[in-house]
Amino acid sequence: MADSIVSGNPYYLVLSVIIMCFASYTMLNMVEQLQPKRRMYGFNWIIGGASVYGLGLWTMHVVSLLASDYRMVMDWSMLLVLVVCAIIVYSSLLVLKKQELVRGRYLFSALLMALGSTMLQYISMLSESVVILQMNWPLFWLSFGVGFAGAYLAFYWLDSKSPYYKFKSCVSLGLSNMAIHQIGMHALKIEYDNILSTDLLNEYLLLLAFLLGLSTLIILSFSLTTWLASNKYSQIDERYKLLVENSMDTIALISDDKWEFMNRAGLRMFEAQSETVLMGQSVYVLLAPQHHDEMRAWLAAGQDNEAVPVKPLELQWLSIQGTLLHTEMVSASSTFSGKQIKQVIIRDISERKKNEELLINSEKLYVAGQLAAGIAHEIRNPLTSLKGFLQLIASGRGNSSNFYDIMKSELIRIESIVSELLMLSKPQVYEFVHKDSRQIMADTVNLLETQAILHNVMIEFHSDYRPLWVLGVENQLKQVFINVLKNAIEAMHNGGVVTITMSLEEESAVLIRIQDEGSGIPDEQLAKIGQPFYTTKDKGTGLGLMVTYKIIDNHQGRISAESKLGVGTTFVIQLPYKEIAVAKAEESDFAL
Repeated sequence: MADSIVSGNPYYLVLSVIIMCFASYTMLNMVEQLQPKRRMYGFNWIIGGASVYGLGLWTMHVVSLLASDYRMVMDWSMLLVLVVCAIIVYSSLLVLKKQELVRGRYLFSALLMALGSTMLQYISMLSESVVILQMNWPLFWLSFGVGFAGAYLAFYWLDSKSPYYKFKSCVSLGLSNMAIHQIGMHALKIEYDNILSTDLLNEYLLLLAFLLGLSTLIILSFSLTTWLASNKYSQIDERYKLLVENSMDTIALISDDKWEFMNRAGLRMFEAQSETVLMGQSVYVLLAPQHHDEMRAWLAAGQDNEAVPVKPLELQWLSIQGTLLHTEMVSASSTFSGKQIKQVIIRDISERKKNEELLINSEKLYVAGQLAAGIAHEIRNPLTSLKGFLQLIASGRGNSSNFYDIMKSELIRIESIVSELLMLSKPQVYEFVHKDSRQIMADTVNLLETQAILHNVMIEFHSDYRPLWVLGVENQLKQVFINVLKNAIEAMHNGGVVTITMSLEEESAVLIRIQDEGSGIPDEQLAKIGQPFYTTKDKGTGLGLMVTYKIIDNHQGRISAESKLGVGTTFVIQLPYKEIAVAKAEESDFAL
């Protein structure tokens, strides 16, 4: 073998560098298509990339030999060399994609890549006809070092995503492998026991044509596959930008309680000039302190088989500029690059909160206005009467002794209105005790029996044979029964029957039905029953039923009204059944 420098057509050298750069670019492009969640899919990409790189390496070696005076060795053992080289390159790419090896993966990947390149360079020049073999070890290690440096720079640029990173990576691999080839031809001195005859050359050329055609076909097919995959993922990337970057809500990734990603809507919401202001910072920096524990529990949900909350979480944040933000947040657990992350969607509801507050204030003013108008209307009439009687007394006209009884009744009326208003507006503290609701109703019936007789009304009382225990305030429940029964009696101007039915409903509720035979209430009026100062009676205040509804609500019960014109009205009251151990063993003394 000659000791002179490379001679021959320089276009072959340029062609070999282009072939190597093209194979490197195809391999790097295929490696970038890896999907962490699709292992078999990623395995195919790595196998394809390693095969393309090995074929490109061998093709560069053959074309470079054509540009030199060195003898070219061609036999079927080259297939074994290519397979071994592809396995080493595959191992190198596999190590490169191991995110767990944060610091050492570039080093190990570059060592394996340099090993595969130098192995193919030196072993491909050996054959059975070798008689003299000399190795210049300093040059050998120099070629290995050049290959290692080129591979390390290529992998570093590939992960850095710097401008033109893929171009720089493939050029680094192409030039370093060409350098390995050129240094290797000087490091290895070989003499063969046979000469390159015409028949042997023809055999080499046939094998070379086959292998070159095969390698070209494989490289082009993988290049086409890579181009199609890149085009597909570019479309997916465009959809991602449309869905994520143009979203009106904040879409972000949280890992280890720190922001990993945030779209443009999130940067605008937090008034950040760029993503570098927030990325890598703790989520608790801008979160209101009262929500820190809630946020920790939320982020921990979904891990260790914990249930993931399905309802949005309301949180308060502070923007970079100090603006208070009211938000709703939903999240989902996922993994990215082997790490546990939280995908969150945050919606700014500050404007909605302001509108809700304005609406609540408006409703408060409306209710206050209604209440003031009702109070003025209800109290003005007795005050007018009192004023008139005082004027009559002052003038000395009429029998003043008769006026005092009327004035006293008007004052009592004003006092009752004020008392009912205080019950509605001012929270009261009562002691709830177990009572038999049948006994409370019986006392109420006895109390109103005289009034019922005066109105020519009969009261029929039907009750369950068992005690109907409720937990409540006896006087308040009696007030409820009085209000409803009085309305039923007064609704029947020509007399009739008021039917009271009390029963236990599925061992969970006491059901009370009070039915009259009055003229009934129209649907539009029935819907307003229980509203402040709404009444169907000529001299009613509308506060009686309002107080009734309030008391039933305080006892965790329900009250409703059913009515048919010309048939009558039925009030249905449901109270929770609260049986106690002592009461369960006692026999009730109540007799119907």
